[in-house]
Parts: sequence; C-alpha cells; structure tokens
Amino acid sequence: MSFYHTPKALSAFDAKFEAQKIAFGPISFQVAHCLLKFEVLATIDQAGEQGLSIAQLAQTNVLNEYALGVLLDMGLSMGLVWLNGDAYVLDKTGYFLLHDDMAAINLNFVQDVCYQGLFQLDKALVAGKPSGLAVFGDWQTIYPALKDLPAEAKASWFAFDHYYSDHAFPQILPLVFAHSPKHLVDIGGNTGKWALSCCEFNPEVEVTLMDFPGQLAVAKDNATKHGFAERIHTFATDLLDESRPFVEGADTYWMSQFLDCFSQEQILSILQRTAQAMTPNSQLFIVETFWDRQPSAASAYCVNATSLYFTAMANGNSRMYHSKDLIKLLHQAGLYVDEDTDNLGLGHTLLRCKRKP
Repeated sequence: MSFYHTPKALSAFDAKFEAQKIAFGPISFQVAHCLLKFEVLATIDQAGEQGLSIAQLAQTNVLNEYALGVLLDMGLSMGLVWLNGDAYVLDKTGYFLLHDDMAAINLNFVQDVCYQGLFQLDKALVAGKPSGLAVFGDWQTIYPALKDLPAEAKASWFAFDHYYSDHAFPQILPLVFAHSPKHLVDIGGNTGKWALSCCEFNPEVEVTLMDFPGQLAVAKDNATKHGFAERIHTFATDLLDESRPFVEGADTYWMSQFLDCFSQEQILSILQRTAQAMTPNSQLFIVETFWDRQPSAASAYCVNATSLYFTAMANGNSRMYHSKDLIKLLHQAGLYVDEDTDNLGLGHTLLRCKRKP
C-alpha cells in the first residue's frame, strides 16, 4: 500500500477546491440520494447521449422544474451529469452511482443507518460511546438492536454486511475446506450466511453459530428453509460476557468481519477465550478487511470511512484495524498466524491461526 506515503500531487487551486467539496459534502450526498430516489439519473440514462431538458424531465417526474433544477445544477458540479445544449446527459460518475452495486449498497447504508447519527460523531469521539445510535433508540450497541431497527435501516445494514462478506466466500471456501473441517464454530455467526455456504459446499460439515438470540432465531429459520436444520446448530450467548462459556473442542473456529466490531481490549478477551476452547489441533480462521492491506486507494477510503460508523453508531470503540494491531493481539492471546492470504473478495484477508505450543 503506497498510496498514503507521499503527498497528493495537487495544485493549491485544486487542493482548495477539494476543501470546498468537503465543506459541502453533506449537501452533495443528499443531492445524490435524491437524484436516485426520484429516478432522475435513471430517466436521464434512458435518454442516452441526447439527454433531457428540465422541462422534459418535469413531464414525467414527481418533482417540478424548480426541484429538478436545483438538484441537477449541483449534479453538474458533482460531475454526475453534463450539459448538451439544454439537455442533461449522464456523466461517468453518475453512471456508476446509478449502476454500481457497491455504490448503491454504500449509499443506502450511509443514508439509512449512519447519516442522522453522524451528527453526534464529536460526542461519540469524546465519550467512547455510540452517541448517534440514540436516533434509533436507547441501546448500548447496535448489535442487539438490529432486529428492532426501522425496516429501511435494517435492510440497508444487512445488505451492507452481506455484500462484503458474500463476495469473499467463493474464494475463501476452498481455502478453508482444504483443511478438512468437520465441526466449525462460527463466532458471531449472525443470520447464518456463512453456515449455509459451508453446508452447501461440503455435505458433511456441521456448523455451530454463536451469537445473540435474536440473530440466531433468524439463522435457525434460514437453516430450516435450506434443508440444513440437522447440520446447523445454535449457541446463544453474549460474546462480551466473560462469564459465558464457549463451544469447546471443535476442530475449526471462524470469525468473519467480526473482530472489527470490538475494541482492542474486547478483541483480546474474545481471542483468549477462543484459544482456551481450542484443542492443540484446532484452527481459527479470521477474515477481515484491514485498511493497510487494501489493493487501492478507493477500497481503503471505504474501509476507513466504515470505522466512523463503528464510532458513532455501532459501539463507540471499534474500527477497521491495521493488520499489525490484530496480529499483535493474536500473539497476546496465545495464538500465531500459520497462513496469511490477502486480496480475497473485496480487499479481504484470511488468517489461519493455531494455538502456540
């Protein structure tokens, strides 16, 4: 990762323009959201290179010419559209905002889950608590609240979570099953997406999910629907409660995009209890999107932005980690990295860990 180790090659004029983009960033975001919500970009896209005038757009859109005008003027400044005479034509950035799955997933997540709460980011940074979560209710962290979030927020949260994990599964499954797991314990298994993938990939493996009861109820239902109720088991627990037992003696333990949900102190506790539950022959697989191992500046940008969701909305004290920080915690917990594979999925790293002799 070399893209953060030299100054940006910008003129003073261009740097000042970038500063103005930051100052008006919230406005730009909401303009993009509205251009998508009211299908303005989609309608312009259908018109091709000829484009459409505001008067033409107003004939079929719920918005009047004034509303379309203020949105599209800013759309010009944002590079979403360009003017061909009086007609607005979709530009390249607008095309990807409209058609790119990742852009849609990220935008909906920020709009539905993060946007209002991020106004409390300053308070969250000082308090070490997710001050923005109050927009949804009175919870200490977002995880037990997931089942009770408003429908749009819940859908966008799970879409965001599953999108990034699902892209990595096809590459990761052969790497994990090359080590012949028989009983896999999915720590923080959520609604069971990985468990289902394992059972579909291998006809014999059994999976036990550890998580909050609310998530596990959905996981059990999913397992039944897919015909894996006899191979997918649940173990309800609060993984931050050090008095609660772990599933012991399994040959394989699994954590996917899980440890970034906790502070370093909490991660150390979880890893120590996992190590205690493992046998000398057990293996622990960890999947994370480390910001320092991203293949491009674009992916690192997304990962670093996600850290602020954890700060303001999720728990107030976790983040997307530097790989060295997590590896240090693994060693402190009595574990070591046996295999280390980068560039899986969308910037994922797979660590295979063992207990120290």
